[in-house]
Amino acid sequence: MSQAGQNLKYLRKLRGWTQEEFAVKLGIKRSLIGAYEEERADPRLEVLEIVGDIFKLSLDELLLKDVSNTDNSFLAKRRQQKMMTADRNIIHFVPVKAAAGYLAGYADSEFIDELNTFTLPMLAGGNYRAFEIIGDSMMPTPSGSIIVGEKIDTTEDVKNDQAYIVVSRNEGIVYKRIVKNNRAKNKLTLVSDNPQYQSYQVNAEDVVELWQAQMVISKVSAQQRWDMNSLASMVSNLQSQVTTLKKKMN
Repeated sequence: MSQAGQNLKYLRKLRGWTQEEFAVKLGIKRSLIGAYEEERADPRLEVLEIVGDIFKLSLDELLLKDVSNTDNSFLAKRRQQKMMTADRNIIHFVPVKAAAGYLAGYADSEFIDELNTFTLPMLAGGNYRAFEIIGDSMMPTPSGSIIVGEKIDTTEDVKNDQAYIVVSRNEGIVYKRIVKNNRAKNKLTLVSDNPQYQSYQVNAEDVVELWQAQMVISKVSAQQRWDMNSLASMVSNLQSQVTTLKKKMN
């Protein structure tokens, strides 16, 4: 029986590629990668030749051997690298294009395994995830920034007025500050750093994940500069929102 399908799946995950990324490299449709890996179809010869060129493997090895158990120098080196980083803080990255899928697959280990990963040596031990944000509601954090958050198990652990990635059934994935209301513990108030956006509430029971922001990664060229008039207007609007929030909480 051909080992090609399982070998392609192993090699793809070894590089940390998604099925879509692997398909682009091979010049085929993503659905074909899924069919190969699930052994619903056999990889074409020209596809295997490209895979062989990438991973320095022969057609015989791809078709007849379980490459995950070989002593091939390239594969052995990759396995060693993965073992060396196994105890580090591996951070899975959720780009905007994967946001919709994340809402359905956040608890699916297979889906999470499809996401690209990276590490940051300055973070202490913990469970981290990175999310790409779009929009200006958290300015001066620019649109396109990547927020690295540490997993918070329950809403009880939320620290008041701290920034979080909030994953909820109704609002999707948002980056906001959370203001807790002691009189309505079943609700969380989400506040933008940009005072031009109104705060709003979500039901605590609708929140499926919370990630407390630890780091912001953004391009230097994307940093926004503010003039004094804009800052004065923002401060005025922010003071107005704070007053409104205090009235609601009292």
